[in-house]
Amino acid sequence: MRFARPTAAYDEVLVFYRDALGLPVLAEWRGKRGYDGVVLGLPGTPVQMELLQHGDPPRIPEPHPENQLVLYLRGPEAVITTTRRLADHGHTPVPAANPYWSERGAPVFRDPDGWSVVLAPWVFGEDPPPKPGRFPAAVVPRNLSAALPEPKESDDRRFP
Repeated sequence: MRFARPTAAYDEVLVFYRDALGLPVLAEWRGKRGYDGVVLGLPGTPVQMELLQHGDPPRIPEPHPENQLVLYLRGPEAVITTTRRLADHGHTPVPAANPYWSERGAPVFRDPDGWSVVLAPWVFGEDPPPKPGRFPAAVVPRNLSAALPEPKESDDRRFP
């Protein structure tokens, strides 16, 4: 399955998903019939996300807080690793529109277009979601990177 969405900030969105989140690029093109695009893989799945920019200036729908990309990661350590990478790129968590996510230890970030990306610390369909209240509501310190534990030697720049 592949899903696609437009972007008005192609270069910034590419850095966000490829470098900060660590999603692998499967295909990329520039100026193909007036489109710039990238296909990103979601590791371990036959699912891809396609981001397209078209027009001058590109126009996209206004982001809505309930339109979310939820990335199910393998545990809190994977969320910490990914959150650290996002912090290293200047991104900080934002309040979740739905308290379900913060109650379960899933921080929410905004991509450069303003769309929500949720980092859930469990794999949907494999693990039960954490019970509400197991994790405190998200508190964003001023220096998020300093507040996170130091990465382990095995931490790398790829999607966990």
